[in-house]
Amino acid sequence: QVQLVESGGGSVQAGGSLSLSCAVSGYTYNGYCMGWFRQAPGKEREGIAYIYSNGGRSDYADSVKGRFTISQDNAKNTVYLQMNDLKQEDTAMYYCAALGPYGGSWCFRPDRYKYWGQGTQVTVSS
Repeated sequence: QVQLVESGGGSVQAGGSLSLSCAVSGYTYNGYCMGWFRQAPGKEREGIAYIYSNGGRSDYADSVKGRFTISQDNAKNTVYLQMNDLKQEDTAMYYCAALGPYGGSWCFRPDRYKYWGQGTQVTVSS
C-alpha cells in the first residue's frame, strides 16, 4: 500500500521560510515524476514543482521559481520542498504526489498522478 505523508507546514511571516517533507512508503522510485502541488481556497490545485524520481531533472512553476527547491533523499524515501521568501499568495494546502507522468510539463498536472498525501497547511501572513 502506497502512503505519502506530508509534514512541515505552519504559519510564517512574509519573507520567511518553511521546509516541507513528504515521506513515501510502499512505492519504488522508478523514474516517474513526483510532484508538489498546492490548493488555495476557491482555487484549483496547481502544480508548483516536480522531480524525476530517479533523481533527474526538476522544474518549477513560474510563481515559485527561484524561491522554492524540490529535492529527494532516496535513502529516506522522502521528497522535500524548501520554500524561501514566502509571500501571502503562497498560502495554501500543500500536497505531494507520486507516480506521475514520465516527464515533461505533464508533471505539473494533478490529474496525472496516482498517489497523494493528505496535505499540510502553509499560511503566510504580512
